[in-house]
Amino acid sequence: MRPRSLVTGVVSAGLSLSLAAAFGPAPEPATAGERPPTSSYAEQARALLRTMSPKQKVGQLFVIEVAGRDANVVTDEAKAVNQRLYGVDTPAEAIAKYQPGGVIYFTIRNGDDNIGDPAQVATLSNGLQRAARSLPGRIPLQISVDQEGGALVARFGAASGATQMPGNMALGATGSTGAARRSATVIGTELAAVGVTQDYAPVADVNVNPNNPVIGIRSIGADPALVSDLVAAQVRGFHRGGVTAVAKHFPGHGDTGVDSHYGLPEVTHTRAQLEAIDLPPFRAAIAAGVDTIMTAHVVLPAIDPGVPATMSHKILTGLLRKQLGFDGLIVTDALDMSGATATYPPDVAPVRALRAGADQLLIPPQMDTAYRAVLRAVRQGVITRKRLDASVYRILLHKLRQGLFDDPYVDPVAAARVMGAPEHQAAAQAISDRTTTLVENESGLLPLAAGPRRVLVAGWGATTTQTLATALAARGATTQVLESGTTPTQEAVDAAAAAAQDADLVVVTTNNAYAVDATTGEPAAPAAAQTRLVRALLATGTPVVVAAVRNPYDVASFPEAPTVLDTYGYTASQLESLVRVMFGEVRPSGRLPVSIPGPRGSGELFEIGHGLGY
Repeated sequence: MRPRSLVTGVVSAGLSLSLAAAFGPAPEPATAGERPPTSSYAEQARALLRTMSPKQKVGQLFVIEVAGRDANVVTDEAKAVNQRLYGVDTPAEAIAKYQPGGVIYFTIRNGDDNIGDPAQVATLSNGLQRAARSLPGRIPLQISVDQEGGALVARFGAASGATQMPGNMALGATGSTGAARRSATVIGTELAAVGVTQDYAPVADVNVNPNNPVIGIRSIGADPALVSDLVAAQVRGFHRGGVTAVAKHFPGHGDTGVDSHYGLPEVTHTRAQLEAIDLPPFRAAIAAGVDTIMTAHVVLPAIDPGVPATMSHKILTGLLRKQLGFDGLIVTDALDMSGATATYPPDVAPVRALRAGADQLLIPPQMDTAYRAVLRAVRQGVITRKRLDASVYRILLHKLRQGLFDDPYVDPVAAARVMGAPEHQAAAQAISDRTTTLVENESGLLPLAAGPRRVLVAGWGATTTQTLATALAARGATTQVLESGTTPTQEAVDAAAAAAQDADLVVVTTNNAYAVDATTGEPAAPAAAQTRLVRALLATGTPVVVAAVRNPYDVASFPEAPTVLDTYGYTASQLESLVRVMFGEVRPSGRLPVSIPGPRGSGELFEIGHGLGY
């Protein structure tokens, strides 16, 4: 049993495959710090490919979810989920049935419940690998997870013991490639310790739409150059940590007004805009050695009108493979998302994605249907054997290069020491201290002096408001917490305003107070309610600090607020950083990685790079 550490070059730029003949690459010259030439990997992949049946090859195309915290012994609840999805009881039986190429971990999605403490996850990973290695071919699994960092998409949350690194837009506020690389290295190191081999990160989308309902702070920002630099740094960091990286969502999900989990967005960028805005981060990821790129369920009329990118040969093969020169793995976004299922039935979507150029099919909504459809397409020649072998070759080569055939197992005891290690927690706090952005400080309220004062902590987030209150109390404050949720009622607004009358200071948190209802163009109900709360508190005359703890656009809903800070997330370290900045223990150094529109989208309230200091 050995730790997997991907030294520079283990995951090479684009895999440099030549699949035209025999599906094999030419030998690559080795440079300092790199692995030996990859001809041996190619030979092994080709040899294994020749031994595989069509069913085994088709199985390798799929990345599935499984329910339960152990490969063989699961709860009745997990058993019911596995029965519903696959007609089997346990994760190991699902592996035996389909011989999939990969598994993805989740917490509450579909009742999967894969993630507990580090030793448990490591044991689950080992059990799944043993199940895969007991099958003909002894092909190990790629075990994946969505661990982007930050408060939104982190399957390994605080309860798992994993270090909660600040998310992408917070990293964008630092403008630091070093911070981005270090953050990804920590995440990768912890994931590798529990047997995860691949992280579906970094997000390479350029968030140029303030009303984007699904990306937002998952993006580094609105500047393609900044996003490109930090995406490349993250790719290198993940590899250094011991997992492979996945740049997503190609060709770009940053200018959408629809969440592809629930509908099919359209990106109306011209080809020139695509080249200037959306593609640079993916080019940078490829140059940095990213080995996998995830597709987006978005329509790009400038290239292929009416066809989601996941199903588009023009986008996946024409644009990504031929024009960008990417020869690595292409994985679809989850095929059970409405962006895929609303257009293509369960037996059509996987076949269309493969014919478009995808290699891996992530979470089809009906696995039996999808598996049979692909196998039938292969047998009928709709998917040629050459096309099938090209994808399976890439998958096998990826696993060989990662060392999974040599030893896919991890040490559960060591995993508990690595995940959440003190040096990782220290890195999370140090990076977070560089992210908080002071947007407004008109009255010079900040920095605060430590000492006795009555502070009302109001607004969004039960944990968030209580964490802030605890940190304020540690600095001498007497606190009152009135958490009012995502959509404060008028009663809650009135109660907060009344409590503010008796306070010396109010700290109010907002979460998406700029969100717009896509159907009406008006502020969404939660945004309107949060705005009412902030304005009611401002009207009391008590000094108010507004902290936007998610998207930084909130200030556009209450531009009259004199004191505003952005945190870009609400992990414990980000909230601690917020309080440190408020008290001047840390100087505010974060800079807006996006521009802030004026009220109701008019003009520009703050430009990219804005940020005040002390």
